[in-house]
Amino acid sequence: MQSLSRAQARRIALAAQGFADKRHEVPTMRTFQRTLERTGVLQVDSVNVLQRAHFMPLYARMGPYDVDLLRRAAEGKPRRVVEYWAHVQAFMPVDLWPVMRFRMAHYADREFKWWPGIEPMLRERVLKEVEARGPVTARDLDEGEARDKGSWGWNWSAARKALDLLYMTGEVAIAGRNSQFEVRYDLPERVIPAAVLDAPALTEDEAVLELVRRAARSHGVASVNCLADYYRIKVAPARAAVEALVAGGELEPVAVEGWRRPAYLHRDARLPRRINARTLLSPFDPVVWERDRSEALFDFFYRIEIYTPAAKRIHGYYVLPFLLGDRIVARVDLKADRAAGVLLVPGSYAEPGAPPETAAELAAELWQLAGWLGLDDVVVAPRGDLAAALTAEVARGDTAATG
Repeated sequence: MQSLSRAQARRIALAAQGFADKRHEVPTMRTFQRTLERTGVLQVDSVNVLQRAHFMPLYARMGPYDVDLLRRAAEGKPRRVVEYWAHVQAFMPVDLWPVMRFRMAHYADREFKWWPGIEPMLRERVLKEVEARGPVTARDLDEGEARDKGSWGWNWSAARKALDLLYMTGEVAIAGRNSQFEVRYDLPERVIPAAVLDAPALTEDEAVLELVRRAARSHGVASVNCLADYYRIKVAPARAAVEALVAGGELEPVAVEGWRRPAYLHRDARLPRRINARTLLSPFDPVVWERDRSEALFDFFYRIEIYTPAAKRIHGYYVLPFLLGDRIVARVDLKADRAAGVLLVPGSYAEPGAPPETAAELAAELWQLAGWLGLDDVVVAPRGDLAAALTAEVARGDTAATG
């Protein structure tokens, strides 16, 4: 069995995610398509303290880009991506729609468990409204029914719950989002290209095999648990798919230094001599969203603290790992103060063994990020062991920029 060092596994994983690709000076739709092929999915999240989650993995791999690329891919013709419950709520390549039919069927079979209290007549009425008026938001259909304010603060009307059910079962699709980030629903035949919508159905085993195959390409090297998590598949069917891919020669069992679980290397995985990355990773980036994997690859312990009370947070509210080369060398709490035009850094922390150039490289990255976000300044708060050095480097960057 082939053995890989942890450093080799890191470089393979980062190359599979697109960090070894040459950046284009001005990212185009072709750049976007290549990046999407690497990540497979772009997780959607409503938190907008810095930038919405689905935009950040593209920035991390492509550099500053026009965010309208994603809107065009999601709403223009030919439609390249569509939202569905892929990892969680995520943009996925539109050709995954038929693959996800087994998941849609799963939700249809269990609708009364997940969406109790939705009257069949309401469901049909909402579907007819979408057919007649789509694309529509839940607010467009809300007729002032009583709202449930329980369960994590969610505040969905009956129409919203019915739309969510119809979306999960594939009876409606997401046509886009409005300026308030509200989902606009429509019938699948008005959203999904006909060739995709009419594609032959896959059995559940065939669908799981395809999802594990794609997850393996996006990982480069991974355990069964990593591969199962990528598209939120149960471990047992994912393991069966891995065995089939090994038998077919697409995956090779390997041993990775320090990994307790067996690992599998994709046959097309690249092992670059170096990774020259310098970027910030969203908490929802595929590189770090599976926390056990980020520890195994980078020796980086990471937990998002958004839902932790402020007094108990260790690093901050919205903390991004800083990737330099093939290592995560720091983490920073970030906030975009759009009214003031400032990128705020409430906390900055070096990882053990961070190289001497960490502060300077991070400062350069923060100035680039600020420019992409349309912000004019970077302000570092005196919190964290990297704050003093980062403050000095940010000031140097400001001086250089202003001459």
